[in-house]
Amino acid sequence: MQLGRRSLLLAAAAGTAGAGAAAPAGAAPRKGGGPVVIGHRGAAGWRPEHTAPSYTYAVQTGADWIEPDLVPTKDHVLVVRHENEISQTTDVARRPEFEGRRTTKTVDGRAVTGWFTEDFTLAELKTLRAVERLPAVRNRNTVFDGREEVMTFQEVVDLARRLSREHGRTIAVFPETKHPTYFRSIGLPLEPKLAAVIRRNRLGRRECVVQSFEPTSLRRMTGLGVPLWQALGTTGGPYDLPGRTYTEMMTPTGLAEIAAYADWIGPDKASLVGTSLVTDAHAAGLRIGPYTFRAENQFLPAQFRHGSGPNDFGDAFAEYALYYRMGVDAVVTDFPDLAVIARRS
Repeated sequence: MQLGRRSLLLAAAAGTAGAGAAAPAGAAPRKGGGPVVIGHRGAAGWRPEHTAPSYTYAVQTGADWIEPDLVPTKDHVLVVRHENEISQTTDVARRPEFEGRRTTKTVDGRAVTGWFTEDFTLAELKTLRAVERLPAVRNRNTVFDGREEVMTFQEVVDLARRLSREHGRTIAVFPETKHPTYFRSIGLPLEPKLAAVIRRNRLGRRECVVQSFEPTSLRRMTGLGVPLWQALGTTGGPYDLPGRTYTEMMTPTGLAEIAAYADWIGPDKASLVGTSLVTDAHAAGLRIGPYTFRAENQFLPAQFRHGSGPNDFGDAFAEYALYYRMGVDAVVTDFPDLAVIARRS
């Protein structure tokens, strides 16, 4: 780590974010202390996201939680994909038998063209194979293209439990409801199916944390006995609450409102720099886990970049140190191995 180069930022963080604040009540903390390391779609920096090898590698390298994004199939089974439009994460565009499924839909007010999970049965999706979503950024991951099938959420739960047994520690699943208002509008609501999986598997608060950008979706999940995580964007606001902004939700008043139904907030990491958000969240009784930490220069602050290429690795350890010093309770990362190493420092 280049300690001298980051010292000013660390000092600023300590002064503005209230490092060392007492951890609030809510979801159970990581055994052994230190921030929870959450494998974003597994270990997406090293394997195509939302695949069994991605989740497995995340846990093998120390991740505490693994994050599946949830979308439904035509026959209303929850599968894990970054979006319901799957041309970037599967080989569907190269499958002539599905050429006629290509269409344009309006999802959360935005026109999207491609192939959508809700137009495929689970059996049909299982014939597809996963590919790297960012091949220009992570060309090394394309060697795994075409090897893994689309997983159901139940399969991720089963994998997490198997990995928990193998590694002797509890691996939590961290599902996100994607576009819940949209899916409710087409008769494929996410929350009842998610609740059914949680109940059927008897997932407790150490095994599952549910997240969403939409407060309405989270409120539908109360009473299940698992922590809830309000994700927060940098612009606009949640689609289910027109006129409400994420900026308002990150004020002390907004945080108090969130604390009435959720245990965590998950803001973009940029929202913490030069602000009192960590201190304010803790004061409201909320834990805080910023997203998304990546190692490539283009995703790092300028002062942590190395080399000249946007996809060269920069000083990711310095960035983790900065946020750990701020007092965050978790980090959401494409490179959980690096986050774990930084946590040991």
